[in-house]
Amino acid sequence: MNEPVYEVVWPLAPVTAAPTALAPRVPDLSGKTVGELWDYLFKGEEIFPLIREALARRYPGVRFVDYEAIGNIHGRDEAELAATLPALLRRHGCDAVVSAVGA
Repeated sequence: MNEPVYEVVWPLAPVTAAPTALAPRVPDLSGKTVGELWDYLFKGEEIFPLIREALARRYPGVRFVDYEAIGNIHGRDEAELAATLPALLRRHGCDAVVSAVGA
């Protein structure tokens, strides 16, 4: 009996960017402003209200910049948005972001 032969490939692409250090976490979100980043692909309109509610219960005075104020971070204009995102977040006074639902 002939056994099937399968080719096996590595599912990950080679790393092409040098690793960089992550920014330190904000230790307490009380009184801070949190921006919401979303790619408009999967249920963010349902999930972000739940995230806001949970964070507001835990951190008094936390404020949010709704994902609609930031815009879609996926698609035709994503490279332009990525280039301008730091300035946009500063303009909105964001201390931290929640990048969610595939973003």
